[in-house]
Amino acid sequence: MSELPAFVTRLQQNGDFLSLSRQHPQWFSVPISFVLDNQTHVSIPAEGIIIFEPAQQTNKDIIYSCGIHGNETAPIEICDELVAELLMQKRQVTHRLMVIFGNLPAMDIAQRFVEENLNRLFDGEHSNPNEPVNAERLRAKQLEACVRDFYLAPAQNHTSRERFHYDLHTAIRDSKNEKFAVYPFTHGRPRKPSQVAFMGMCGVKTILLSDSPTTTFSYFSCKHFEADAFTVELGKVRAFGENDMSRFEEARQTLFGFATDAEFNLVDYRSEDFLIYKINQIINRGKEDFSLNFAEDEPNFSDFKKGEVLAQETGTQYIAEQDGEAIVFPNAKVAIGQRALLTVVPCELY
Repeated sequence: MSELPAFVTRLQQNGDFLSLSRQHPQWFSVPISFVLDNQTHVSIPAEGIIIFEPAQQTNKDIIYSCGIHGNETAPIEICDELVAELLMQKRQVTHRLMVIFGNLPAMDIAQRFVEENLNRLFDGEHSNPNEPVNAERLRAKQLEACVRDFYLAPAQNHTSRERFHYDLHTAIRDSKNEKFAVYPFTHGRPRKPSQVAFMGMCGVKTILLSDSPTTTFSYFSCKHFEADAFTVELGKVRAFGENDMSRFEEARQTLFGFATDAEFNLVDYRSEDFLIYKINQIINRGKEDFSLNFAEDEPNFSDFKKGEVLAQETGTQYIAEQDGEAIVFPNAKVAIGQRALLTVVPCELY
């Protein structure tokens, strides 16, 4: 590949991995690896996916993913800055780190996805034989393979490794609680107060506990590799360049520090600092005339009284089952059969 020497030099000089991945994905059709002057090993298995490994290995394997939805720009900008600083050696990783920019074509058109919601295609859903193949399904399969290779690559005993995956998003709509995170279903493994405390350091004080399998990226890592994983909603969708990045400074500093600081100290978990919810209802769109029974711009975590109608479609009304039941991720325009609304109720961490 004749461009390789100049291309690698450019990456180290400019740190523009994301822009090159978007503009010249063909340059990454063959895996690339090189070593920085600070002895950090860099490998690029595919466009939008880059791995940094320190010369002195630890037992931590960290994944930051972003851009799984192409219009969720603030996390993309945070990760782009981190990757650039690592490539230009302004910072240096302490632990193995993989950074994933998920849906590059969707970024190019400033849309959530091109054909299909990428964050509904993990844990094997990408290969559902009843669904037609598209670019998002192929990308989900590729991302799963890269995560698997990353987590299983170290030669040390796999059971002794600490694995982390923070899948960074922003929400379609405003939220009464601006930043929140979904803690995936853990299949009986106890949830960790220390990980909730880490979310708090990122400025995320609202945690939603998922109690069932899903097809999200964070659930895939949690289920198959016992990673400490979250889907992290850092704010609201904005166009590239229109984010008030000061609102993300806690997340930026915490994520950067976790990967690069030799001494990274977690704060203690204090239950009074957090709002913890569990899912009460999962409401799927079943028919063409499905509609929500509240305003289009109703914020996430708006709560309702018992008996209030939340949504309807021919033959069915969906109602709040208890006082204080709140809505999350309402979207009446999802494909038939997909989740159109979650309802949640307060609980304790479990």
